[in-house]
Amino acid sequence: MATELFHSSVVELSDKLAKKEVSAVELAQMYLDRIDANKDLNAFLDVRPEVTLAQARAADEKIAVGQAGRLTGVPIAHKDIFVTKQWASTAASKMLEGYMSPFDATVVKNLDNAGMVCLGKLNCDEFAMGGSNENSAYGRVLNPWDKNSVPGGSSGGSAAAVAASLAPIATGTDTGGSIRQPAAFTGITGLKPTYGRPSRWGMIAFASSLDTAGLMARSAEDCAFVFNDMIEFDPKDSTCVNLPKEDFTRHLNAGVKGKKIGVPRAWFAEGLDSELAASIDEVIKTYERMGAQIVDIELPTVKMGVPVYYVVACAEASSNLSRFDGVRYGHRAAKYTDIQDMMRKSRSEGFGPEPQRRIMIGTYVLSHGYYDAYYIQAQRVRRLIANEFNSVFQDVDAIISPVATGTAYNFGEKSDPVSAYLSDLYTVPVSLAGLPGMGLPCGIHSNGRPMGFQLICPSFHEADLLGMAHAYQLETDWHKKVPMGY
Repeated sequence: MATELFHSSVVELSDKLAKKEVSAVELAQMYLDRIDANKDLNAFLDVRPEVTLAQARAADEKIAVGQAGRLTGVPIAHKDIFVTKQWASTAASKMLEGYMSPFDATVVKNLDNAGMVCLGKLNCDEFAMGGSNENSAYGRVLNPWDKNSVPGGSSGGSAAAVAASLAPIATGTDTGGSIRQPAAFTGITGLKPTYGRPSRWGMIAFASSLDTAGLMARSAEDCAFVFNDMIEFDPKDSTCVNLPKEDFTRHLNAGVKGKKIGVPRAWFAEGLDSELAASIDEVIKTYERMGAQIVDIELPTVKMGVPVYYVVACAEASSNLSRFDGVRYGHRAAKYTDIQDMMRKSRSEGFGPEPQRRIMIGTYVLSHGYYDAYYIQAQRVRRLIANEFNSVFQDVDAIISPVATGTAYNFGEKSDPVSAYLSDLYTVPVSLAGLPGMGLPCGIHSNGRPMGFQLICPSFHEADLLGMAHAYQLETDWHKKVPMGY
């Protein structure tokens, strides 16, 4: 089997399967072999070849009798934040070590119904808390571009798996940038849809008003292709928006002529790496050459995004993670004197440092005397940020901005929590406003690591967002770059 098949897009694999140029079993085995050969990346937490190959055989049977859909037999891997019946669901935490869910998350179920073949569960920051994948209880994920650098987080396992061609596409979640930032750090494409668009049913909760399921792939075209089957109204999720079914591929060939793209020049000020700034400037010029109109915009309130995000997200984490107490399920301490001692020891042993830190922050801001001063105030500023974006989108169709201040940083470089949190400067405002955004590759830095930019659109304009991203990728080939050795 030609090695270039490893780097085929989802669209190409779908076509090859339909034409019976390759079988689903052959594809699944090929990726399973690559996963096994690249265990050092630590991208996967649970791989069960017998289950994967059984799904692949079922896909081949459907293809043989003409009952296949466009995704039947195409491999996918799922971030370990989505619960699955046939693979352990741990949220990369000792708290849920070995946990087997009695049901599949809706996103997983939808893609399973579409005929996709699951390769396994992907590593991430514990309970999706972090931007570097250094916080997993099962070891850090390595960036295939440079194994001394982080792959980004919390969807670092998803990013590394796609970048290293261990899977053609993967699910991820984005609470404050956890799809867009790792996509930029690993040279792939990451889609964070509008909050409420995909179902959150079966996603292990971190911050319920921010958590959003998304996709990570080589290209915007692949994301659009799979997003069609991933999205469906789910009455089990009270935050899932009931909108008519739509074709998210419909604008892929629409181009950008006549589109107005806003550029917040203040975001390109002090602190942004000069090579990255130049690369994003070239992105802007590319869109201009393609017929888009570039408009300077102001978003002054979004500078408050980081403090607002960490008040809101930590408060919700404190509430959501209170269920992991050693009583019903999850880790329980072996020795304790009474129920309070059991809960205290179970939570101390089960949670790693980052979840503990965020639980403590969240409990503090929700406590009597601080709730109004911190949590309520943060929600008010959050509304101001959302209103500011909505106002800007009256005049522009999209916004281009950085994803991070630079490329992927070295392991241990941001061990101070504050410096790590400030890395989310460009991504959290989009999450607070519930907007769809994408992380897209736009160059290779002189340090050999990928550079990326962020494309943002108004709520529920995923088809436009994917179309504009695809238009850029038709003009460039950064999304086709593969790390050396992979």
